[in-house]
Amino acid sequence: MSAGYRIENPATGTVEETFDFIADDQLEQTLDTAAKAQAQWAAKPIEDRASVVSKVAALFDERKDELAKIIAQEMGKRVSEGVGEAEYCGEIFQYYADNGPKFAAPQPLEADNGKAMLERRPVGVLLGIMPWNFPYYQVARFAAPNLMLGNAILLKHAEICPKSALAIQQIMDDAGVPAGVYTNVFASHEQVEDIIADNRIQGVSLTGSERAGAAVSAIAGKNLKKAVLELGGSDPYVILDTDDVKAAAKDAWETRMYNTGQACDSNKRLIVMEDIYDEFVAALIEQAQQMKPGPVDSDDPTVYQPLSSKSAAENLAAQIDQVRDAGGTVQIGGSMTGDGAYFEPTVLTDIPRGSDVYYEEFFGPVAVVYAVSSDEEALEVANDSQFGLGGTVFAKDVERAKKVGQGFEVGMAKVNSYSAEGAQLPFGGVKHSGYGRELGPIGMDEFVNKRLYFVAD
Repeated sequence: MSAGYRIENPATGTVEETFDFIADDQLEQTLDTAAKAQAQWAAKPIEDRASVVSKVAALFDERKDELAKIIAQEMGKRVSEGVGEAEYCGEIFQYYADNGPKFAAPQPLEADNGKAMLERRPVGVLLGIMPWNFPYYQVARFAAPNLMLGNAILLKHAEICPKSALAIQQIMDDAGVPAGVYTNVFASHEQVEDIIADNRIQGVSLTGSERAGAAVSAIAGKNLKKAVLELGGSDPYVILDTDDVKAAAKDAWETRMYNTGQACDSNKRLIVMEDIYDEFVAALIEQAQQMKPGPVDSDDPTVYQPLSSKSAAENLAAQIDQVRDAGGTVQIGGSMTGDGAYFEPTVLTDIPRGSDVYYEEFFGPVAVVYAVSSDEEALEVANDSQFGLGGTVFAKDVERAKKVGQGFEVGMAKVNSYSAEGAQLPFGGVKHSGYGRELGPIGMDEFVNKRLYFVAD
């Protein structure tokens, strides 16, 4: 059994508060309550559900400062980034409150001798298994469309995020989400397996590691349950040319350092044309040299925060050792610093293609750089990955960039943009980055009974 739910200050490694796992008999009652509440929730007009979801949106925005302080304490996120995350959650919930009735509207179909409709109906109670890197945003992506549909949710959060999990539960309660329609559960890994297998659960959504995704999908498959998986990423960030190498390096570095590098769709592999490679790497090193550890309430971009936990920092340090063993070069950084989970911002080069560590995801403040000699080689390196979440390409000639972008084997391809985010834009990947989509119109099209309704003439 794991160490349990706890607030473990990542700056110091000190466990400040612990929380008990849910008792088995209480879990049984929770499942029963959720099943009954879901039936009543689904019976409400979707416009009534939208009114409640809109209140959830407003509370995320209203409480953003408090919410940001909580995740700063739990997983070390910069406070200003936490505020932005809470605001984004409000946008997501409001997007589905505004558009949900349209997305779920019956669709007329052509039929002989009768009238046919494709209906989008809820499927029942769902289990969400959420990670620590975006404690609110990940929940919002899953919860907002499914609450609108009329599904109910059991939410198992990361074990280092109990306080943010309870804050979300409080928002749901205060917004008027009926008891049992959204329920936080401090479940153990063993209990999670039982929950997925339970007949009252109709699907599971997980955001997490490859290993967790493989385990959850196996359990879901064994029990014939629908699963949506958003797993890791090692996104390529291709620079074909630029008029200002230093500026391009600064943009790439600041993008990589967001959330201390702990984002699934971060630009983890920087693929740069050989004619600007040396200058680009030197500029990255210069950026890294300016970085210093500091508190979560600093807005100085040269101040970096701790990773989510000491174990996360230790795992990253072990990966850097693998890079050295494989013949790669640590240009700067590569070590833990201090007593907590602080990890030096790091620039890596020369990782041999084909080595085991070449195909791994670096979840932290680590930029890996590769030199290429042609657009074709850039695309080949970009796609030489077990992951397929996102990919970005930059070029002065947009048609040239679009040609490379079209070739990305990913779920989200971006051209001449550091990010393409918004409640209205789908999120998800292919290959080992998982399957299924969240956000946008299709985010409300996953855990849904697409029922044919036919009435004969």
